[in-house]
Amino acid sequence: MSTFSSIEEAREFFKNDKFATNNGVKLDKLDDESCECSLELNDNHKNAVGGVMGGVMFTLADFAFAVLSNNLHSPTVAQQVSVNYLSAPKGNKLIAKAICKKNGRSSSIINVDVTDDTGRDIVQFIGTGFKL
Repeated sequence: MSTFSSIEEAREFFKNDKFATNNGVKLDKLDDESCECSLELNDNHKNAVGGVMGGVMFTLADFAFAVLSNNLHSPTVAQQVSVNYLSAPKGNKLIAKAICKKNGRSSSIINVDVTDDTGRDIVQFIGTGFKL
């Protein structure tokens, strides 16, 4: 059973995640076992050499992880995460798709794949959520 009765309820809850939302992260889709979030890239997301800052990509993936894990059980916090940066984004938008791989009694495992709007694989993120 989901924590949030609708995507609008989840959006209302996660608007308080100021770092992600103030940087443009949006919740686009949510169901019992997955969610999708996105971010339109702009100059504020760039590092000193003109690429997208790693922390921007991590924030998007972490937000998708937080939404899905807290939809499974609230509150859930990150216990451990692993991130692999696969490629530099070439498009103008990043899309994070989170899928629940295991929803246990006290923890959950969430995989988040981040692509850009050209279909390029950007980040592979795996998070373990600890259910409080």
